[in-house]
Amino acid sequence: MKIVVLIKQVPDTAEERRLEPDTGRLDRDANEPVIDEITERALELALTVKDKDKSTEVVVLTMGPSEASKAIRKALSMGADSGIHVLDDALSGADLTITSAALAAALRNTDADLVIAGNESTDGRAGIVPAMIAEHLGYPLLGSLLSADITHGMVTGERQTEAGTQNVRAPFPAVLTVTEGFDEARFPNFKGIMGAKRKPVATLSASELGVGSTPRSSVLDLAERPARAAGRKIVDGGAAAAELVDFLTAQRLI
Repeated sequence: MKIVVLIKQVPDTAEERRLEPDTGRLDRDANEPVIDEITERALELALTVKDKDKSTEVVVLTMGPSEASKAIRKALSMGADSGIHVLDDALSGADLTITSAALAAALRNTDADLVIAGNESTDGRAGIVPAMIAEHLGYPLLGSLLSADITHGMVTGERQTEAGTQNVRAPFPAVLTVTEGFDEARFPNFKGIMGAKRKPVATLSASELGVGSTPRSSVLDLAERPARAAGRKIVDGGAAAAELVDFLTAQRLI
């Protein structure tokens, strides 16, 4: 079995994120770059399958600047077998359409049985790239799963909906996305860190993938979020309960 995990390098989510005023893009230099936690959970799922079946091959795939190679190396130190880096200045600032097309083109050459991704990145939060990739490849999509059972030739899982839960399944090849209900990622050990230096990482350009850089969307305008106003204090002078009810009613909270 061959599993490709989509990983993404994002600004540290523990800090406040900012947009570049000139471009409207996320300022990726403002915070320390890290692997998106949700894609680490996706990798953990793949590595759990590999733990049970040593013949499983786990490949990580990312698209991003040269700095993103650090995310690949960390994933390799955690246990992935190899990496693929879509790296091209022409893809800088790529929108969802270009990103999904480039990743799908890279995936076509991997012969992957299963593609695993996070349900949404913590920087863009669009939550649609895996679905767009599945459409490009003609694969079934099992999105936003709470749990997954992966066997040779089939993946089954449970998805939360507003009405309850759904039990879903699909044959290989397929795309699935994980949610925060999946296990946190393991920590790389010393052996893994040293071994990651010897694992292969392929670099692909836009021209090699046959992907153009247009069309692409752009931000027309942006404004900083206004500072939060001070909250209202209710001092109990005997009528605090009534005042609280009136306040919650005015805010349409009850």
